Amino acid sequence: MITRESPAKVNLYLRVLRKREDGYHDILSLMQRISLCDEMSFASTDGGIAVRCPGTDLPEDQGNIAYRAATAFFSRIGAPPEIKITIRKRIPIGAGLGGGSSNAATTLMTLNEMHGFPLARGELMKIGAGIGADVPFFVFGKTAWASGIGDLLTEAPFLPPLWFVLINPGFEISTKMVYQGLNLGLTKHGINYSIPRFYAAEDLIRGLLNDLEKVTLQIHPILDQIKTFLLENGARGALMSGSGPTVFGIFTDEKSACRAEENLGRRTGWRVFRARSL
Repeated sequence: MITRESPAKVNLYLRVLRKREDGYHDILSLMQRISLCDEMSFASTDGGIAVRCPGTDLPEDQGNIAYRAATAFFSRIGAPPEIKITIRKRIPIGAGLGGGSSNAATTLMTLNEMHGFPLARGELMKIGAGIGADVPFFVFGKTAWASGIGDLLTEAPFLPPLWFVLINPGFEISTKMVYQGLNLGLTKHGINYSIPRFYAAEDLIRGLLNDLEKVTLQIHPILDQIKTFLLENGARGALMSGSGPTVFGIFTDEKSACRAEENLGRRTGWRVFRARSL
């Protein structure tokens, strides 16, 4: 049996550039893996794919993204599927933290390892892109600027270590619904954008941006309050991750993050996590 950690991500910067003819959106996003992780175990079996997600109501068949990743991997290498995957969820589900995409990427990378590395990282990223827009980022395994639908990745220049306190209010958000709420018209012309330059934590904090916030915050104004609570508890900046509803505060030292986690953890109904950048 092999056990691997499957990390969450936050979007430190997210611009939605245009709606495409295929229904997806072109984006520009700075994506950062964090130390909040699911735990995944992989064990060879005599045949078939089995996925178990104890303690959750996640599907354990083709409806599970890790199951689909395993199916795609075995199909690509032309081998019979023989794996049991157990996912112990710590990352909130439907929370804007990429937990499912991370599980899919961890599945691809671990199966590749178990079978003697038949596929290069680039090939795994290509398979991942067919499963979910964020999957290639987790296979890439570095802080990255993502463009296209999130599948075109460029390693980001070095960012200083950061600490995060994340608050998940306990409800899920439909990513599709949030993107539809942007009401962007179709556009065929080229897009011009420049990648912001963040040389220090201060630059990053000043540059925090998420175009999806305006949609999700209108539906759930409590998220704006959560941002305020984080700032009142010492966060240097606060932002919603992805399509939400998780909101994170950025801290430049662990002590401040610990203090905020302790204070905010007393509020009932919210899940509060402390994590560091990876």
